[in-house]
Formats: sequence, C-alpha cells, structure tokens
Amino acid sequence: MHLELRHLRTIKAIHDTGGLARAAERLHITQSALSHQVKGLEEQVGLELFLRRTKPLKLSPAGQKLLRLAERVLPEVEAMQQEFEAMKAGKSGRLHIALECHACYDWLLPVLDVFRKAWPEIDVDIRAGLSFDALPALMREEVDLVISSDPEEIDGVSFAPLFDYEPVFVCAATHPLAKKRVIEAEDLADQTLIAYPVDRARLDVFKMLLDPARVEPRAVRPVELTAVILMLVASGRGVTVLPDWVVREARGDTDLAVRPLTEGGLTRRMYAATRAEDAGKAFMAHFIRLARSEPVKLQRA
Repeated sequence: MHLELRHLRTIKAIHDTGGLARAAERLHITQSALSHQVKGLEEQVGLELFLRRTKPLKLSPAGQKLLRLAERVLPEVEAMQQEFEAMKAGKSGRLHIALECHACYDWLLPVLDVFRKAWPEIDVDIRAGLSFDALPALMREEVDLVISSDPEEIDGVSFAPLFDYEPVFVCAATHPLAKKRVIEAEDLADQTLIAYPVDRARLDVFKMLLDPARVEPRAVRPVELTAVILMLVASGRGVTVLPDWVVREARGDTDLAVRPLTEGGLTRRMYAATRAEDAGKAFMAHFIRLARSEPVKLQRA
C-alpha cells in the first residue's frame, strides 16, 4: 500500500466536514477529483473507507484506522514545516527549562546540544533553582518548559508526552537481593534507600512501589549526584531505584546488579509542560521532538 500525505488529508477533511463536497472545497480540489482519489485509496486498501449510506458521511472501521494515523502524522508534518520556515526566517525566542526530574540531565544535555545548533538565536537556559516549584514558575512566565512525570489539569498549560521509562532497582553485586530475579516492595523494608534529595512524592520508588504497599525502608539517605549514588550502592552502603536510562552503563558493571521492580515491571511517562500559547512555536516543537528521541537512544545503549 502506497500512502501519501494527500490521502491522510483527504480522510481527515471528509471526517471533519461530513461530506465529499465540503471536503473538496476545503482541499481546494473538485469533488470529482476527490471521489477519484478516495476510490483509488480504497482499491489500495482493499476495504471500504466510508459508510456511504450515512449522512453525514462516516468512516468505516478501516477509515477510522487511517484517521488515527492522519491525526498523528499531519500535526508532526505541519510542525516540521513551521520549523523550517522559522529556520529560514532566523526567528529568535527564549527556552528556559525547569526540571522536576532530578536524573534528566543525562539525556537533556545532548538534546540541548543538538537544539542550540539548529536554533542559535534561541536563548536557552536550565533553571535548576526552580526545579520543585516549576509549574507555578511556568505560569508566571519565569520559565518556558517544565520536564515532569506528574501531569496536572491546569488551564493554559499543555503537557506533551515525551517517552516512557522503567524505574529499576540497583544494588551491589554481592548484596543478598542481587540473587533475586524480581524485587518487590517488601524486599526494601530492611534496606537503606539512597535517593535524590527531593520530596518523596516525586520519587518513583515511593510513588509507584513503597507507598501503595505501605512499606517503609529502614532508612533513606539523600544524595545529590547520580554518580555518587551508584558509588555508594556499589560499596554496599545501601540500595537505590533509578530510571533505566540512568543505569544503562551500570548494567555492564560487575560491581552492580540491576533488577526489575515487581513481576510485571513498572512504567512511568515523562512529559514536557509548556504554556498553551507556546506549544505551537516551531522551536518548541523541534525541542520536544528531540526530547522524545534522545532518551530512547540511552535506554537502548
């Protein structure tokens, strides 16, 4: 099957307008040409795409599948066109970023390195001091984008999904828990948990594992830097839970053991929050697309 963007635009236009005549008008082609295009597309698919006896015209199940594809692809194409136009025009702007994710620097810095080369006129900054009051700062226009794993319903704020990640357990290779295939909440009840110095509600290990099971670790030791956390864990000073992209190199470290949490594993989603009026800006769309791809590279490394 050979799909073109015009096919997706046709499906979307007919769905939105409810008829061939209005869709043809929107697409600036004749109704005859549109009917011919639809017929050719149905011959390629081998299925009817519309329920022709209905008014307004409705999509068949096969047509609905193409509509979902159109709704994913067309906005991306439009955003890319806007980015190219902005690049040619040399438009400038500001992208100040606040983090609610303490471990995000590993993938954020490579993203910004690529971004600044494409958008040299954009004022880029990371506002680490606003990390844990980030969304109010976004509304006050003190920052322009917030990296968060906790989307909220806030008027005027748009949350764009970036990627899914897996929080994983890490301990010393000689630790008794290294012998287990899977780690459960109860396994941490007698452990010293080494974690970033943030509110426990923002830590995956508490939010997704310990609090639902009503389990408390023996102690919590706050440590700022990821490298220091892994060093302490390797020396047997405690255990930790970190995002999978953080421990990609630790998987090959003979001093450390990495295990999944719970039998089915845990999954969390990261988002980019922006003010709604900024979400359509070309440079913002480009940054978000980069931010969707870089962490996946780290997870596969």
